[in-house]
Amino acid sequence: MANPGARRQARGEVEQLPSGSLRVRVYAGVDPGTGKRRYLTETVPAGPAARREAETVRVRLLGEVEALRDPGAEQRSAPPAEVRRRGRKRGEVTVAAVARLAGVSAPTVSKVLNGRPGVAATTRRRVEATLREHGYRRPEAVVRAPNVEVVFFGMQSYLAVEVMHGVERVAGAHRLAVGFTDAERRQATGGSWARDLLSRQPYGVVAVHLGFATEQLGLLASSGIPLVALDPTGEPDHSVPSVGATNWSGGIAAARHVLSLGHQRVAVIAGPAERMCARARLGGIRAAMDELGVPLDDRLVRIGRFSFEDGHDHARELLRLPDPPTAVLCGNDLQALGVYEAARQAGVRVPDDLSVVGFDDIPAVRWCGPPLTTVRQPMVEMGAAAAELVLALAAGRTPDQTRVELPTTLLVRDSTAPPR
Repeated sequence: MANPGARRQARGEVEQLPSGSLRVRVYAGVDPGTGKRRYLTETVPAGPAARREAETVRVRLLGEVEALRDPGAEQRSAPPAEVRRRGRKRGEVTVAAVARLAGVSAPTVSKVLNGRPGVAATTRRRVEATLREHGYRRPEAVVRAPNVEVVFFGMQSYLAVEVMHGVERVAGAHRLAVGFTDAERRQATGGSWARDLLSRQPYGVVAVHLGFATEQLGLLASSGIPLVALDPTGEPDHSVPSVGATNWSGGIAAARHVLSLGHQRVAVIAGPAERMCARARLGGIRAAMDELGVPLDDRLVRIGRFSFEDGHDHARELLRLPDPPTAVLCGNDLQALGVYEAARQAGVRVPDDLSVVGFDDIPAVRWCGPPLTTVRQPMVEMGAAAAELVLALAAGRTPDQTRVELPTTLLVRDSTAPPR
């Protein structure tokens, strides 16, 4: 017989245990393998609000049973109810609850979570907003595609190839393929790279040089796809592990190098102010110059894109000053190559009249004349570190650290010399 303290409901049962706690039990059908009845159960600790919380739990469990019985919902790709419940913590919202809150069916929520078509744009946005607002997290062990997806914002080949090599080195060792997505192209055509990933269900995602909108992060988090940011454009969300380089230290090394050669009038062509790495490099340069008693002259600082054109245009302007700089520190190697061209056009020789330092160490700078002094970013190693992080997350492990920074290295070549 049931405990006298049990309270029968129209569907589901709340039973008071000798400890004062309440056990909620909802019938979930017959196990096709054993022929035995299955129940979803959850215990609510004793307390003044226990009855109210038990009723909330009962409604939630009924919703889970409803989703289980709907063949169009998550049951098609999910493991058995017992496995799914082991991943569900008390109080977490369910698909059925999201469906009720958004005013749609559970299959519609499932379509949104899996990036499938057949959902109107306004409905999709409403479901996505509900998933975010209520912190839905997919608990079941979804079968993922055996690949790691690398998402770039613009395919800058000289960096993208090295990152892909690093990711492939780790993923290949785990027999996983590596694919890529150009988020800039998808965005330009009105698509959503995050929704594309939902439809492919990769094992994990490494996002390179990408800023994240709340909607994108929410979608991936709701679907349970692990995400790691590599050199993010801005400060990543605290929940997103990230990999970068010691940009601040790289800026310090570049500045100390030209100051050690005797340069006093040093110009800087920095990267975009919204890029975290660009701010760090410029900050390192300022710190080193302040430390050595040669404060950076803000009149010699230019902010531009990480492009050959911006390096060229800013260098032309700097070289036309009545008292031009004797050294230029650049935010990246493309800008430095632009400085080379501006110097050539102005009849200024590198390094006799102008020392130039880049950042990245792309292959071309070893072959230009003269070979460029630059700060090397370990892009292959950064790709490998990001892949290690994303595989750890996919395996359910908590990383030892959520921010990894790999060391930069100053490579002195022939583009720097003492000033005349």
